[in-house]
Amino acid sequence: MNHTSQGFPTIRPRRLRQTPTLRRLVRETNLSPADFIYPMFILHGRQVQNEVTSMPGVYQLSVDMLAREAEELRELGVPAVMLFGLPAEKDPIGKENFADDGIVQQAVRALRAADPELVIMTDVCMCEYTDHGHCGVIENGQILNDPSIEILGKVAVSHARAGADVVAPSAMMDGQVAAIRQALDGAGFGNTPIMGYSAKYASGFYGPFRDAADSPPQFGDRSSYQMDPANRREAMREIELDLQEGADIMMVKPALPYLDIIREARDRFPDVPLAAYNVSGEYSMIKAAAKLGWLDEKRTALESLTAIKRAGAHLILTYWAKAAARWLAE
Repeated sequence: MNHTSQGFPTIRPRRLRQTPTLRRLVRETNLSPADFIYPMFILHGRQVQNEVTSMPGVYQLSVDMLAREAEELRELGVPAVMLFGLPAEKDPIGKENFADDGIVQQAVRALRAADPELVIMTDVCMCEYTDHGHCGVIENGQILNDPSIEILGKVAVSHARAGADVVAPSAMMDGQVAAIRQALDGAGFGNTPIMGYSAKYASGFYGPFRDAADSPPQFGDRSSYQMDPANRREAMREIELDLQEGADIMMVKPALPYLDIIREARDRFPDVPLAAYNVSGEYSMIKAAAKLGWLDEKRTALESLTAIKRAGAHLILTYWAKAAARWLAE
């Protein structure tokens, strides 16, 4: 049989795969520490470094430990953090969330003093701070939308006043971006960007995070405000609404089970920065499989992060930020 008449073996894609250097030269997607945002969990106390049982290598840290973290991130080339706070006390509306001396506000000031160049992002939600564990105000067992977004506006202003570079509302309340934009502008923080958790799904992959942030709902679940995992078109609608309301960055959460959503968001809104959250369950399942010897952690983690970037994300929130930065430098 004359293979050459059909274009084979004249055309051989394997020619460009023969050596590691050649493969790197023609690589379409290049992962970098500059792509990463490192999520951090902050709590009260001194010299506290509690490893999260369900997330090996992830810690709850007290504020006095943050200068060391900032130095390590700077050395590794990781440019940004996302802060989650664990309050001293919880209550129905999460008052510490918008207190001047709240745990996130303290953390922002400490990180800013440690590294003026670090991009400090803060999660703007209520679930870690409320005694019921939901992301909004509760009345008669119902999560109320409009009273919740008023509080979220107060939280965002408090974080900006403490020195946050970016605020990131994750409560999935209708109109939350508009309310926060209005609150920030009214308080003189018109230059503070908003990164909306625009397409945040009601996912089973959040379990370990709820251990880390001490934020499981005390009744029911979050399906009445987070998105149905079966919906694709609705995600585009949510993203478009956030952008109309003033979001500067859009986000898809989780990342790996929703690569199709990331790709469609990138194609639909090509001029807007896109973040994706490589969530706790995505991290922990690879950690667990690696511990059992079923997977190579480094290889599968970098493959996962590359897939997220290849799908179209500019920014990747990942608990592997520090480890991946080291692996990429090898």
